[in-house]
Amino acid sequence: MIRSSLFVVFLFVFSFIVGALTFPALLKREWSIAVSKFWASGLLGALKVLCSVDDVVVGRENIPKGAALIAAKHQSMWETLKLTVLLPRPSFVLKKELKHWPIFSWYCRANGFIFIDRDAGAKTLRDMTAQSKARLLEGAQIVIFPEGTRSLPGQRLPYQPGVAALAKTLGVPTIPVSHNSGEHWVQPGPEKLPGTITIQIHPAIDDASNRRAYLKAVETAIEGPDEEVVA
Repeated sequence: MIRSSLFVVFLFVFSFIVGALTFPALLKREWSIAVSKFWASGLLGALKVLCSVDDVVVGRENIPKGAALIAAKHQSMWETLKLTVLLPRPSFVLKKELKHWPIFSWYCRANGFIFIDRDAGAKTLRDMTAQSKARLLEGAQIVIFPEGTRSLPGQRLPYQPGVAALAKTLGVPTIPVSHNSGEHWVQPGPEKLPGTITIQIHPAIDDASNRRAYLKAVETAIEGPDEEVVA
């Protein structure tokens, strides 16, 4: 817990220093993305040094170079850091509440991240689709968490149908991403457990014409071929 607490302190101090010293990077998207990659790399490096949490990437050949939809398992903050480093031009779909975080939200906006109101019903999907199309024209990779929220290690939540609707409308490949970050970056709380996080970039799913088949394909890639939980 001492090492974990030291990492939390480093996270806030490093984030403030990087955000303050690189403020001009907010003027240009390429600059802000570069700063975000530096920030994420620094935190991952500190995580390894202070908490002995390393990682291994499987399936690097499946990382898209251009426009794509990334459907990732969500267990902690770790995967947002790692995907920021791995993807050429990531654009995360985030809940609107994060828009009010100082420094962090400034860079999210500059990077072209997509903020949504999860309680707005059909309007949420329309807004997310419109913003995603704009980002894809820039060659971005739209990162979405298909369960809609964080899950615990070993927990399988229903995959949301809005992901299938978004994939069908956007017409770009979907890259499923699985990992076990929650086993080492414990949520909630500051605890970080030593070990190796494995993140796997799976082959693309190109057909989103059938909602149920698409969701099952994404879920099977991420969770494995266990019992289906898609409604």
